[in-house]
Amino acid sequence: MKSTLTIATALAGVLLCGVAQAADHQVQMLNKGEKGTMVFQPDFIVAAPGDTVTFVPTDKSHDAESIKGMIPEGATPFKGKVNEQITVTFDKEGVYGIKCTPHYGMGMVALVVVGNPVNLEEASAVKHPGKAKKVFAALLEQVPVD
Repeated sequence: MKSTLTIATALAGVLLCGVAQAADHQVQMLNKGEKGTMVFQPDFIVAAPGDTVTFVPTDKSHDAESIKGMIPEGATPFKGKVNEQITVTFDKEGVYGIKCTPHYGMGMVALVVVGNPVNLEEASAVKHPGKAKKVFAALLEQVPVD
C-alpha cells in the first residue's frame, strides 16, 4: 500500500510539473500599435506544444481566428467572437496563421510557431487579401528552419 501511494504521489508530481511549465503568451488586439494600425501585438509568437495564447481585445471591434490552410494537420481551427478575449491551447507542432476577421485585408494578422514548423510550406502557399499578403511574407521569413 505504501509503495502504491509513493508511486501515485510521484506521478502526480510529474503531471503537475508538466502543467506548470506551459506558458501563456498575451497578444493585444489593437487599433494602433508599434507596427501601425490594426495590429496584433506581438504578431510573431514562438511557443512550445501545450502553451496557450490569449488574444486580448484591448481595443474594440477585433477578434482572432485561425486561417484555413495555415494550421498543422490534426490541429483544431478556432474562431473568437468580436470584442471577446479568447485563449487557445496550441498542442500540435507547426505554423498557425491568425487573422482578425474584420481587419484581415488591412493586414491584421499574426503567426504562431509551435515547436517544429512542420507545415511551413503549406502555410506559405496560402493566398491573402490586401496588406495581409505583405505582413505574412515578413512574418514567415522569421520562422526558424533547421
